[in-house]
Amino acid sequence: MAVLVTGGAGYIGSHMVWELLDAGEQKIVVLDRLSSGFDWAVAPEARLVVGDVADRELVAGIIREHGIDAIIHFAGSIIVEESVADPLAYYENNTSKTRALIETAVRAGVPNFIFSSTAAVYGGSRLEPVAEDASTMPESPYGLSKLMSEWMLRDAAAAYGLRYTALRYFNVAGADPKGRTGQATRGATHLIKVASETALGKRPSIAVFGNDYPTPDGTCIRDYVHVSDLVAAHRLALQRLRAGANSLVANCGYGHGYSVLEVIEAVRRASGRDFAVTMGPRRAGDVASVIANADLARGELGWAPRRDDLDLIVRDALEWERVLATKNSARS
Repeated sequence: MAVLVTGGAGYIGSHMVWELLDAGEQKIVVLDRLSSGFDWAVAPEARLVVGDVADRELVAGIIREHGIDAIIHFAGSIIVEESVADPLAYYENNTSKTRALIETAVRAGVPNFIFSSTAAVYGGSRLEPVAEDASTMPESPYGLSKLMSEWMLRDAAAAYGLRYTALRYFNVAGADPKGRTGQATRGATHLIKVASETALGKRPSIAVFGNDYPTPDGTCIRDYVHVSDLVAAHRLALQRLRAGANSLVANCGYGHGYSVLEVIEAVRRASGRDFAVTMGPRRAGDVASVIANADLARGELGWAPRRDDLDLIVRDALEWERVLATKNSARS
C-alpha cells in the first residue's frame, strides 16, 4: 500500500507527509507542480514528482508504479478574494482538475480518496456552530469550487464504488511543533501568518479588512485549527477508509472562534512586540463568522485535537517564521 499526496510540497500537504511518516507509513509519493509549494518542504523519505494532478497519464503511471491505494488531495487554490476576481481560474484549478484526478483514480482502481474541502461551502450561515447538515450556500467561487468537487466525489462513490472522506477545514494555522515544516507561501494571506510576519518585521504593517461586521468588536470571527491537529484527522480518515468504512463529509474545527483583533493581540503577547495595524474596507467574499461543530469528526474518526489553544498556535507560527528565516538565509 502507498499514499499519493497531491500538493504535498505546500503548507498543509507537507505536514500531512510528516504525519504519515511519523505514523509508520512506508511509501508516500508527493505530486506537486511547485507553483506555490517548495521541494525542500517535502520530507526526504517521500518521493517527489513534479507535475499536475490533471495529467492523467502521469497520475496513472504513479498509481501503477507505486501501488497507490489512497489519494489525499490538497492541490488547489485557496484565496477567497482572488477567487472573486478570477473565478474561472478557480473552477479550472480546483474543480476541473479535481474531476480529472477523480477519473484517473476510478479508472486505476484506487479505492480510497481524501479531499481537502473548506468551511467556505457553508457561506455565512447564522447557525453556529455549523454542522455538516447545514445548508451549503457558498459566497465565493472558492467555496463553490470546493463544493462542486464534493458533489463529484459523492456521485463517483455512488456510481463506481469509490470511498471518500471530505474534510471541511475551518481556519488552518500554526506549524509543525518540531520545526520541520510550516507555511512558506510568498505573499500569504492567512491572518496568523501575516500577523507573525509583521511582528517579526517582515512586513511594515497588517491590514484589518472590515471592522463593521455584526460581531462584538466588529471584525470577522474564525475557528482556528492547528495544522498538526488537522493532518491527524486526515490520518484517522485514511485508517477508517482502509478498514472499509463508508464515505464521510466532516468538519475540522475546534468549535469556538476568535476575532481578527483578538488574534492580533495574541501575536503581540507571544512575540512581545507591538506593530502597526491599519483598518481597511471589507474584502469580497468574506463572511462575519464561521465556527465548526466537529462532533462528527470526533465520533467517526476518533479525532481528539491536542493543540486547541490560540496562544500555542501563535507560538508555533512565530517559531516557524524564525526557522524559515534561517532556511532562507542558508539558501541565499
